[in-house]
Amino acid sequence: MIEKNYILTKEQAIQKLERLALEVAERLQGDDAELVIIGVRNSGSVIAEKIGVLVKKYLSNPVEVITAQLDKDFPVDVVLSKSIDFNQKNVLIVDDVSNNGKTLLYTLKPLLAFHPKRVQTLVLVERMHKLFPVKPDYVGLSVATTLEDHIHVEVKDGEVEGAYL
Repeated sequence: MIEKNYILTKEQAIQKLERLALEVAERLQGDDAELVIIGVRNSGSVIAEKIGVLVKKYLSNPVEVITAQLDKDFPVDVVLSKSIDFNQKNVLIVDDVSNNGKTLLYTLKPLLAFHPKRVQTLVLVERMHKLFPVKPDYVGLSVATTLEDHIHVEVKDGEVEGAYL
């Protein structure tokens, strides 16, 4: 059996998500535009759902959570779970781990046909190996790793169970 080197426990992950949701709400305070949260499948979708529920405690704005599906290795097509007019809306793209910025960058692709009011990114765990010009706006935990290290966010039954190397 593979030994998991946990960098976030379930309790720590929940605490990070609470803090991230509060940060998002603080930054959007006074802005009445709808917030559309796009979760990158699969773990990113779970995190997006959690952030959506938590941020609603602090914002009166409408909040909608959808999912983006793409091949993270060769992201040619990005398929959204729902067609939305993103014009003049706040958009938050959510993923579990930011390795090099590629997934976050390609998830922007469907938004290029619109004029959103604001586009921001959120990740539970950020690694320090940027190859693409995308730096997450909201980060739960930054971890310095080697290129060979892989970080996995564990989700089970719609809950974040933790993250490990």
